[in-house]
Amino acid sequence: MSNRTWTTATAATSLADRGKGVALALQGGGAHGAFTWGALDRLLEDGLAVDRVCGVSSGAITGAMLVQGLVRGGATGARAELRRLWDRVASAHALSPLRAGPLDRWLWGWDISNTPAWWGLDMAMRVFGPSQMNPLGLNPLRSVLADLLDRRLLADPAAPRLTVTATEVASGAALLFDNERITVEVLLASACVPFLFPAVELDGRPCWDGGYAGNPPLGPLLDPAPPATLVLIRAQAGRRAGLPSTQADIANRLTEIAGQNLLAAELAALPPGVRVIEIAADTALDSLPVSSKFNGEAAFLTELHQAGRKAAERAVATVPSPA
Repeated sequence: MSNRTWTTATAATSLADRGKGVALALQGGGAHGAFTWGALDRLLEDGLAVDRVCGVSSGAITGAMLVQGLVRGGATGARAELRRLWDRVASAHALSPLRAGPLDRWLWGWDISNTPAWWGLDMAMRVFGPSQMNPLGLNPLRSVLADLLDRRLLADPAAPRLTVTATEVASGAALLFDNERITVEVLLASACVPFLFPAVELDGRPCWDGGYAGNPPLGPLLDPAPPATLVLIRAQAGRRAGLPSTQADIANRLTEIAGQNLLAAELAALPPGVRVIEIAADTALDSLPVSSKFNGEAAFLTELHQAGRKAAERAVATVPSPA
């Protein structure tokens, strides 16, 4: 088979071989992380096994559910755990004011930036800081994660190594947390959008979204030795057609560009011999504005999940077979 490309099943079989050393890098992207869920769901369906995982923001939360699911019940358990997470996200969003009505969905699709609730939020973010808008630091994810996170499973000796990243506000440095140190607060810090939520203090250090220090950083996946295969699942568009027109979309694109350039530099510096499989989200996310990152409607998450599955299937089907 050395002169042929892998079929999806053959690629997945190779990724299921723990002896080859498979590492997962999971980007953050708010609700767009449902794309990552779909990609993982497709790989797990064929028995994906991993040695180490690094994630930020929604990628960190997804990674935590993946790891504890693998401990609980292998690939089948991980698929169930991921679905449980995103079902809970959809249920929590049902109570959110950031929901489009039937007419809005017909006119604008999954873009909620034309709803009164988004206009109000956008205006408030321009005038007030997070401590003024949200003085109690309320976060709908807190109760979801408190119910779902099982630290005992994360710390199990059989668990793949998981690294969650948050950004220290003072230094801008990436703070890394391994399996035994991952808590609800660590995950909330890794997903802390600084325009909406007050910084989360970890060990007395205020922290923001881990994506600002690397989306995601690859260094933790290279220690103590580089993996044979690195699977990068993107939850942000690498390329976007046209120019962003609103302040929110301009700021979002600047963040995407900064994170993309940092990640590109890390990918270029990977040691020789590391095979990289990228599962790109450009097709699914290119036309979606920043407001859709806050859209947790079940139908939208399902659409992204299906797009992630298809992207994973395309990606592994084009990976050359090792000689």
